[in-house]
Amino acid sequence: MKRTKEQLLVDRTRYLGPNVSTFYDDPVHVVRGEGVWLWDADGRKYLDCYNNVPHVGHCNPRVVEAICRQASTLNTHTRYLHDGILDYVEKLTGTMDASLDTAILTCTGSEANDIALRMAEGTTGKRGIIATDATYHGNTALVSQLSKSNPPSVGFGLGQFFRFVEAPDSYRNPDPDGAKFAQSVAEQIEAHEKSGIGFAALLICPYFLNEGFPDTPDGWLKPTAEVVRKAGGLLICDEVQSGFGRTGTHMWAHEKMGVVPDVMTLGKPMGNGHPIGGVVTRGEILQTFRSGYRYFNTFGGNPVSCAAAMAVLEEIEDKALVRHANTVGQHARKRLEALQAKYEVIGDIRGSGLVFGAEMVLDRDSKEPASEFTDRVINAMRQRGILHSKLGRHKNTLKIRPPMPFSVENADLLFDTLDEVLAETRLAP
Repeated sequence: MKRTKEQLLVDRTRYLGPNVSTFYDDPVHVVRGEGVWLWDADGRKYLDCYNNVPHVGHCNPRVVEAICRQASTLNTHTRYLHDGILDYVEKLTGTMDASLDTAILTCTGSEANDIALRMAEGTTGKRGIIATDATYHGNTALVSQLSKSNPPSVGFGLGQFFRFVEAPDSYRNPDPDGAKFAQSVAEQIEAHEKSGIGFAALLICPYFLNEGFPDTPDGWLKPTAEVVRKAGGLLICDEVQSGFGRTGTHMWAHEKMGVVPDVMTLGKPMGNGHPIGGVVTRGEILQTFRSGYRYFNTFGGNPVSCAAAMAVLEEIEDKALVRHANTVGQHARKRLEALQAKYEVIGDIRGSGLVFGAEMVLDRDSKEPASEFTDRVINAMRQRGILHSKLGRHKNTLKIRPPMPFSVENADLLFDTLDEVLAETRLAP
């Protein structure tokens, strides 16, 4: 059934319920994707500067072929033996520190983070979790409690187990060596211990993407990791957005930040859109979890998902996409610097590899966020065929996080168009 855009919006509410979010004032009806491009129902072409789910490109031929080949052969769960899951976990953990040698495969990053928190409880015997106050880690009943910026209005009353630290902000509250952030974590650890709940884990994205990916130097998380380990807790790194070479300097963002997590969680780009997530950890932590929890996931680690995920790793390696991300990211930084010199509304620029952006402000001295202006810029870019979004505490930072094949030429089209939009968009509506 082919619907008009208006009918699609009506039927979404009818069949999916109210408040199902869409991007842009004028939502895009996408029907096809290839590489870094999307096409809508009218045949219009869009440059995708947002989606990290098709990590190695929309409809990547290697991934598509792997899915089709495996789906035509076998797909079942892990209570039968199959090589695919073992081959994949072996290759995946081979990209990490030797201590991260075992894994559980899931269907989503939310499930992965849920398991990670249970691992922390099982390992430490405590339940106190710390996260930043401007993040998102998933939508299970447990993990959704960590989204302080958008908490559930009803739930199971788990809030007593969660404490928050102020998200790092290199623009408004510089912390060049990470000492202030580490001290904030130490204070919340002490509060957990005094409450009787005890401290189990710190859960963070090591590149703080939802928080606006502040500019922090390599090794910035070392003081925080030391605080966590000294207190007997686990460091959980959520690499759902920041992993698989996104930063351009390392395969995993925790490497860039100078730490090795006790537990790492994965999702979104892992299977290039095929639903797969994962938890990677040390063998002894996984053994404790397996002893204390009866966990089974019917679809987690199925042969087709593992084939898709293996193809993603092979594509990253064969196409040298991490090095490519670094090259394009350096070019993007130069283009952003030129725009910042031209437009006062750009208060700060930041990013590494294929995650970069600019923070919009009403005034550079006061640094007052230009949140409404940012929204208008994003919608104007959409009308010109460029898709990206916003994030950060004030929703005033452009979120540019394209598929990994995104090129220097693609970046030039993005920034040439952004230049035009900034020239035409007034600060006041």
